[in-house]
Amino acid sequence: MKPLIAVVGGSSCSTEEAEWAVAVGRLLAERGAVLVCGGYGGVMEASARGAKQAGGVTIGILAGSDPRDANPHIDIALATGMGEMRNALLVRAAGAVIAIGGGWGTLSEIALALRIGTPVVGLHDAFVSAVDIPRVTTPAQAVAWAMEQVAGQTV
Repeated sequence: MKPLIAVVGGSSCSTEEAEWAVAVGRLLAERGAVLVCGGYGGVMEASARGAKQAGGVTIGILAGSDPRDANPHIDIALATGMGEMRNALLVRAAGAVIAIGGGWGTLSEIALALRIGTPVVGLHDAFVSAVDIPRVTTPAQAVAWAMEQVAGQTV
């Protein structure tokens, strides 16, 4: 089975965060991982776009009830109707999480992941003073870290 790696971040993001997210998505696809995200805009859309450009598979775990609300780079849209509670599904499904930038939703995803033991790495995340997680400075480092985490996991 292909590893599932989540990319979390803000539904709106800076140009630089979008560039990092596109690179992360592309690198994940090139390494054979399936990208899982919230399925909407910002970091989620940018990472899915990068994965699709590299021929990867993308899954969006949507807060709403309509799968048509997913960004155009999502292959599989899971419309949960659960609102922000879907964040727990997202980090539970993933073998590792890469956090880029972010706001309250991203912070909740990081906290939920840490609570259940899903490894999380920050790539210029917005929570340096609030959360103690490993941090990296490049998309390649983030993807290498995530892939190392899932390498030892059993399915």
